[in-house]
Amino acid sequence: MLSAFVNLVLDAVQGMGYAGIVLLMALESSFVPFPSEVIVPPAGYLAAQGKMNIYLVVLSGIAGSLIGALVNYFIAVYMGRGLLKKYSRYFFLNEEKFGKVEKFFLKHGEVTTFTGRLIPVIRQYISFPAGLAGMNIPKFCFYTGLGAGIWVVVLAWVGFFIGNNPELMHSKLKTISILLLVFVAVILVGYFYYQKKKKKAV
Repeated sequence: MLSAFVNLVLDAVQGMGYAGIVLLMALESSFVPFPSEVIVPPAGYLAAQGKMNIYLVVLSGIAGSLIGALVNYFIAVYMGRGLLKKYSRYFFLNEEKFGKVEKFFLKHGEVTTFTGRLIPVIRQYISFPAGLAGMNIPKFCFYTGLGAGIWVVVLAWVGFFIGNNPELMHSKLKTISILLLVFVAVILVGYFYYQKKKKKAV
């Protein structure tokens, strides 16, 4: 079943080309639950066969991720705050708590956005708090692109080298996802340790 599905995606990606990667990754990066694991690896496999360019695959994946993230960002900017304040009582989020979340993201938005792009499920929704907090757009794009870029490179690499074995590819991606979570934990621990040390030094 997995092989049949991967072959279906292979045909779709090959038919749509790089624009298809951009479109599908934009959907994946927005609020549409469409996993990137079935988009970029097949394109990486096609690159290994000489049917696509691996660098353009990566650039298309990053571009699509950024477009989808910006969609979520601007939804939060123009609609999110009003909706959140209107229904915040259902999420146990009063004005004071909302202010704390906003203040935290304004202070630590860069590392939160970057690491959030490396965490499954979180990567699709990390743009919403960035938009709610009004994070600087160039910074948002840079750290979103950086985090998304790492993930897209991983997916393309796996597809390029073992894309002809869907079961092994799935297993490797699970292992890599765990390693990325460890990487994220190390970054966050190091970051907040540095922030605490810097605060004491002032």
